[in-house]
This record gives sequence, C-alpha cells and structure tokens, in this order.
Amino acid sequence: MFRTLIAVADHGTFSAAGEAVFVTHAAVSQQMKALEAQWGIALFDRTRRTPELTPVGRSIVARVREIVAAYDNLLPSVLGDDGLRGTLSLGSVPTGLTSLIPFAITSIKARFPELHIGVTPGQTKELVAELERGVLDAAVVTKPHVIPRNMVWAPIADEPMQLATALSVTSEDPFEILATHPYIRFTRKALLSDIIDNWLQMNHITVKDTMELENLENISSMVHAGLGVSIVPRRCVQPPNPLPLRLIPLGSKAPVRELGLLSLANTVKLRVLQEVEAELLNAVRVGVFDPFPVRTPAP
Repeated sequence: MFRTLIAVADHGTFSAAGEAVFVTHAAVSQQMKALEAQWGIALFDRTRRTPELTPVGRSIVARVREIVAAYDNLLPSVLGDDGLRGTLSLGSVPTGLTSLIPFAITSIKARFPELHIGVTPGQTKELVAELERGVLDAAVVTKPHVIPRNMVWAPIADEPMQLATALSVTSEDPFEILATHPYIRFTRKALLSDIIDNWLQMNHITVKDTMELENLENISSMVHAGLGVSIVPRRCVQPPNPLPLRLIPLGSKAPVRELGLLSLANTVKLRVLQEVEAELLNAVRVGVFDPFPVRTPAP
C-alpha cells in the first residue's frame, strides 16, 4: 500500500497510479481508504473532483518515501557491495534464450557463484506487466513503444531483420520470394511482429500466412523443412550449431529491432543489474555463444 500511495503522489490521480503499480482504480481507492482508516486521518481531500493530498497527506508521503527507501536498502546495507548474492528474477523474449542470455548468465555465475538468476520467458508486453507487478527484477525485451515512467531502458543491441529461406530457394530478391512463398510469421503477441508487419505494409507486400509461431527456433525449423519463408532478426549473438538457412538482407531500410534491458527505476538490485548489463554488452561484442569457452569477463 505504501508504494501505491507514493504512486498516487507521483502521478496525480488514482487511475494513473493504478496503471503505474498495475492495479485497478478501485483497488487504489480501497488501499487509500484502508490507510486512512488504519491511521485515523484524511490523506485526501475528496471534495474536489480529483482527490488531492491534504497537507497531512503530503507530509505522510514524504515519510513513506523514506520508509520504502530504507526497506529497499535493508539487504544491500547488510551485505555490502563487494559480493553479489541472493536471487535475481530476469525475464527474456524467446529470441534471447538460446545465446544472449546463456552467455551473460554463464559469465556472471563464474564470477558470483552465490548469485542465483532465475529466467522467465515471455513476450515483451507480458514481461513489462510482470515488471510492473514486481514479479521480475529486469527483462531483456524489444523496446516498447513507450517506456513506463517508473522504468529504465538500457540499450543492448540493434538487430536488423532479414529474410530466412530454405537452401533450396534460389532467388536473391526478397520481395519476389515473399510474394511467391508461404509466410511463417512471429506470433502477433510479440512487438517484433508489429515491427515486421509495419515494414511489409510500408512496402506494399502482401504475404500468404501459413503459420504463426512463438519463437525463432520453431520458425527456423519450419523454414529449414521448406514449409515457408520468414522475416527474422539477425541475432546479436549467434547460437551454437544454427540450422543451415539462407539469410537474405532486406536492404538499407530493413526494419530493426532494438533489444535492451528494462528494469524498475527504484530497484534495490542496481549493482547486480549493472553486472548483467555489462555481460549482455560483452556477449554482443563477442557475437557467438560457445557453451564451453575460455570466457573473457566483461571489462
């Protein structure tokens, strides 16, 4: 409830606060009434069309901010900054799970063996919602159209789109290939699908949808089998033993997916996330995931 009260103070209305902490307007109202009943004071002036904090309410919010900050800093203040330990909940879009994420986690675990990193797969919209609910500490996602005000975006890599075909396809013209072959698309739940669809529309390309799949590995398998073609990202970190496919550039105006690390602005796990970001960037610099390397840690 304290974080909800802070959200009301920061965003000005119950509705905006509800969006920030991912609860309904009614839930915000109930929580604020519960605090008022518990403390026996009026936090809000409800004679106005939009409830406003009373002078006492504003003073309470200032103290509540201190309490929440102290709570968030409790564990780091005891453990110190030298050894990273505990648990980090990290989300990732499916395309990051075969190379980028394993590379980064392997390096971090080698340096900080007492740190446990749990990984949750999902599409960008789902992962942003889980960040809002506090289920995740951070997530590697496609850049959202709008970065929530309570979150921080750290860019990791740009991934241009390319056309994937079976080796049996001989044409070099991506427009001709798209017009004459069945099309295997990414699920419409993915922001990546929006990026690709916008490019198709801008270039007046009509495709013949044959499948809609969740991840790049499934799409690659279907393309490899000759069941269709697809537009896919050029991975910033190549996985071990990729399927043999033809990958045809879409030209200088190819759509680009911005991949990055999204986290809450007031996170208590800033030091850990700095290490995660550094290792993600290091993975992109190396460019290939080898499960059994002699690993060079991030600088």
